[in-house]
Amino acid sequence: MSVCRVRSLSLVGVDALPVEVEVDVGAGLPGFSIVGLPDAAVQEARERVKVAISNSGYKFPTKKVIVNLAPASLRKEGPAFDLPIALAVLAASGTIPEEGLKDIGVVGELSLDGGLRGVRGALSMAEGARREGLGALILPEQNAPEAAAIAGPDVYGVRSLKEAVGLVAGESTVSLVETPPDGEEGLAEAQADDFSDVAGQRYAKRALEVTAAGGHNLLMYVPNATHS
Repeated sequence: MSVCRVRSLSLVGVDALPVEVEVDVGAGLPGFSIVGLPDAAVQEARERVKVAISNSGYKFPTKKVIVNLAPASLRKEGPAFDLPIALAVLAASGTIPEEGLKDIGVVGELSLDGGLRGVRGALSMAEGARREGLGALILPEQNAPEAAAIAGPDVYGVRSLKEAVGLVAGESTVSLVETPPDGEEGLAEAQADDFSDVAGQRYAKRALEVTAAGGHNLLMYVPNATHS
C-alpha cells in the first residue's frame, strides 16, 4: 500500500491539536502537493522536505506524491510538519517501515542539509500527545527537555532526519529524555515561554499581565464564540 499515516500536532494558541499526516505515493506525473488548509510555511515544506531527504542520503520518489493534513477544516501553520511529512514520504515509498511510526507523535522543522531546527510550543505538544494517548514523541533535540518536563509520552530528541529515520527503523541508539524529578523545574521553565506562543491578541495579553501583576480578578467575554 502506498498510503502512509503519521501522527503529528498543530499549535493553535497554547493548545496542540492532533493532526494526521497522510501521504500517498502513486502513479502519475512526478509532483509534490500538500492539501488540508496549509499556510505558506507549510506549503514551503515541499522544497525543504525534498532537499532534506536527498541531502540525507535517501531518494525522493519520482512519482506523484500527495500529502493530506487531516482534519482539513483545521488551518495548519508553521514548519513543524516538515519532519512528519518527510518520514511519511519515506515510509510510503518503502524506505522505512510504517510499523515504526505507530502510536508516535512527530514534529520538527527541517533544514536543507537534513538537520532539525527547534519548534514552538514543545510543552503543549507533549501535553497534546499525552491527551491523544500517544506512546512516544519525536521532536528536535533542543525541544526535548521542555517536552519531557511533564509526565507523558516517551520523549526522543533527534538532531537530523537521518537520526529520526534510524530511530523509527530501530537502528539508532537515541536516548530517551528523562522527566525531571516531579517535573517541577522543567515545567516552570517551559511555562515561562508559553505566553509568547499566542499569536496576536495584544490587548488581551496586556490585560492578563496587568491582572496577574496586581492580583486582580478577571472576567473574559468573547462575543459570537462557539460553545461546545
